[in-house]
Amino acid sequence: MAGQGNSTALEKDDSSPDNIEQKPHYRHGDYGGNPLAHIHSYTDSDSASTRLSAFGGAFQPGLYKPPKRKFANPVPLGLSGFALTTFVLSMVNLGTRGLATPNLVVGPAYAYGGLVQLLAGMWEIAIGNTFGGTALSSYGGFWISIGIILTPGGFAIEDSYMNSGDFYAAFGLYLIGWFIFTFLLWMLTLKSTVMFNLLLLTVWITFLLLGISYMDAQNTAEGMPNEALTRGGGGTGIVAAFLAWYNMYAGIADDSNSLFIIPVIHFPWSERGRQQRRAKKEGVSVEELA
Repeated sequence: MAGQGNSTALEKDDSSPDNIEQKPHYRHGDYGGNPLAHIHSYTDSDSASTRLSAFGGAFQPGLYKPPKRKFANPVPLGLSGFALTTFVLSMVNLGTRGLATPNLVVGPAYAYGGLVQLLAGMWEIAIGNTFGGTALSSYGGFWISIGIILTPGGFAIEDSYMNSGDFYAAFGLYLIGWFIFTFLLWMLTLKSTVMFNLLLLTVWITFLLLGISYMDAQNTAEGMPNEALTRGGGGTGIVAAFLAWYNMYAGIADDSNSLFIIPVIHFPWSERGRQQRRAKKEGVSVEELA
């Protein structure tokens, strides 16, 4: 009954300018956006000391409140699993030391990049990080699926196709789906930090190159992926792995355990970037400005 009363009061006072200013949480709903969106700003009355800046080490693409949790930040763990598994498969895609068969990646795909990253994503959801939970859990599931597809003689997925070209084409379509998913996540990091954004940028480029490479297998007499595109995907995958490790390190390192803190570089148009410009103009630190 109380909720109905509040709703009625709001409807009656919609024409009041004062009331419009008191209802910031309706701004997204007014144009059909996310009604659960977090309207965070450094200018909020209670946000100056409680909102943290976007940070890849916590997989937070925007301002966020420090989570109330009884366990540590799970993001570096998830990034570690993603980085190592991506590194191993990308080295194979590059043809390092003549390697061409990715059987070795099955182990880390199931255990480290798969299960461990999936757990990290679930823990992110438990502490209220929708973005981090969605990303890490999804990539954990991706690596488990890669393990299933590549398990030698286990699930016989490749053997179920008439020829290798059809299998690679279907695999390429699967990777294109992951390109689309990663591209959407990347769009959500355009107001965060450069290092966070670059991580997802290189990941979607890797998916795109490998997806096109595998789909091209149907156009060759041998029924094999495009070697140049596979090598290109391997190269961008290596960069993605090291960027994941970079963000992992940023999420763990602090003055108590590291001799130096690595920069994450906030975009100039981000909330933190605007704060930094204003602080520089006024000759104070960001903390003093807040």
